Amino acid sequence: MKALVYMGPRDIRVEDVPDPTIEEPTDVLVQITSTNICGSDLHMYEGRTNVERGKVLGHENLGEVIEVGAAVRLLRVGDMVSVPFNVSCGFCENCERGLTGACLLMNPPHAGAAYGYAGMGPYHGGQAEYLRVPYGDFNCLRLPEDARDKESDYAMLADIFPTGYEATERACVKPGDSVVIYGAGPVGLMAAYSATMGGAAQVLVVDRVLPRLALVEKIGCIPVDDTMYSPVERVLELTDGKGADCGCECVGYQAHDTEGHEHPNMTMNNLVASVRPTGSIGVVGVFTPVDPKSPDKLEKHGQIAFDMGRFFMKGLSMRSGQANVKQYNRRLMELIHQGKARPSFVVSHELPLSDGPDAYKHFDTRVDGWTKVILKPQVAGGPRGVRAMEEAVEVEARESVYAS
Repeated sequence: MKALVYMGPRDIRVEDVPDPTIEEPTDVLVQITSTNICGSDLHMYEGRTNVERGKVLGHENLGEVIEVGAAVRLLRVGDMVSVPFNVSCGFCENCERGLTGACLLMNPPHAGAAYGYAGMGPYHGGQAEYLRVPYGDFNCLRLPEDARDKESDYAMLADIFPTGYEATERACVKPGDSVVIYGAGPVGLMAAYSATMGGAAQVLVVDRVLPRLALVEKIGCIPVDDTMYSPVERVLELTDGKGADCGCECVGYQAHDTEGHEHPNMTMNNLVASVRPTGSIGVVGVFTPVDPKSPDKLEKHGQIAFDMGRFFMKGLSMRSGQANVKQYNRRLMELIHQGKARPSFVVSHELPLSDGPDAYKHFDTRVDGWTKVILKPQVAGGPRGVRAMEEAVEVEARESVYAS
C-alpha cells in the first residue's frame, strides 16, 4: 500500500509499504478515507523527537472496516468508523476508569500508546491506504448513516475535537466563565469552540497567525494578537483586571515569541499570570520528557522554568496529559450527527495522499490559509476539490457553525 513515511527531519515520502493484516482475533482492518495532519506531527517532521526512520505517520484516522478478526463482535465489514488516536486495551485499570490516553498495556512500561507517533508504541499510523486497529470493538467508534456526508466533521473526532473539549474539561469551564486559550491552532480552535458550546461567556484566544485569528472571531470568540499586545495585559484588560476564570494551554513545548525565539515555558507562565486566583488550567499542548535538540537547556531534559511560586500563591489548579478520546468522542459524534456542531470549519485543504509531503511543508511553515489538512488516501491523481481558504472558513458560507 501507499503510505506517508518519516525518513528524517523535514523528509516525508510517499512509499510502498506492506499492507497490514489481521494479527490478533480482536483486530480490525480499516480502509482509510480521511486522515489528518496534526500539529503534533510537526514535532516529528521538524526532527524534534526520536521517531524512527521508516515510521508510517498519522494518528487522526477515519475509514471503512474491510476485515474483522474472529473475536470481533460489534463491528461489521462496511461500517464507517472513527479511530481514536489512543491505542487502548479497554480492560487495564486506567482504561476501566476511562483514562484510555494512559493505557497500561499497549506500550509498556509507559502509560499511553498511539498510532504513528514517536515513543507511543510500535503502531504504524493511518496516513496510508489501510490501518490495523488492535482491539477493534473497543477502539473503533461506529459512525452514523451520515458518515460520508459529514466525513470532514467526523474526521475531527479522532483527536482534535475531543482533545480541545478535554482541555475545557480540565480547565473546569462552566457556563458564564471567562476563558483564555493560548494557541489558535486546530486544537486551540476546538477548545474555543467547545468552551463556547459549554456556555462560556467570554473566550479569549491568543495567537499571531492571522487566518487562525480570523477563525477565532468567526466562531464568536475574541482574538488576541500577541504581536499587537502583551497577551497577559490584554487578558487582564478584557476581564476588568481580574484575569480569566480558567485557561487552556494548546501550544506545547515549541512555543515561540514574536521574534521567533523558542521559550518552552512561555505559554505556561503566561497562563499562570492570566488566570485569576483559584482558577483552573487545562494543558493539552505536547510537552516531552526529553528534547535533546531544544535550544533551552532545561527543555533538553523535559523541564521548564515554571512560575511555581505565583502558581501556588494564586491557589491555581492544573490538569494535563494525553487526551482520553473515548471519554468524549461518542457524545461529540452525536452533536455532529444532530447538526449541533460542525468542527470542520477549521479545515482548509483536502488533498490526495500523494500531496502529503508538500502539505506537511506548507502546514509547518504556517503558510497563509493552511489551518488544517485532511488527506484522502483513496483519491488518486490531482487534488480532489482542494478547498480554498474562502471555502474552508465555512462560517462564511453557513449561517452558523453551531446549530442551524
